[in-house]
Amino acid sequence: QVQLVESGGGLVQPGGSLGLSCAASGSIFSLNVMGWYRQAPGKQRELVASILSGGKTNYADSVKGRFTISRDNTQKTVYLQMNSLKPEDTAVYYCHVVDLGRVTWGQGTQVTVSS
Repeated sequence: QVQLVESGGGLVQPGGSLGLSCAASGSIFSLNVMGWYRQAPGKQRELVASILSGGKTNYADSVKGRFTISRDNTQKTVYLQMNSLKPEDTAVYYCHVVDLGRVTWGQGTQVTVSS
């Protein structure tokens, strides 16, 4: 079983930056995919960004050029650097990992972009 511990998030003004991190522990084989989803009130959960074990990344169109996902395979941690934040980025952000077909979700961390 994989456990995820998220950190980061909080309140930031429009145009500001925040960083999220998610550390995995437990019975881990390869962490094939690590990523972040988000869910705003009244909306469906959506993919923000993902990164494969080899480093290939994928971003939602809405965050391209503003967000950067990275991972440290030694530390089993995935990061999301969010720049030029907009009010529409406000949501609960969830860490998501896939390890040999097993999907694990983090508990979620709130990101609020507001003046």
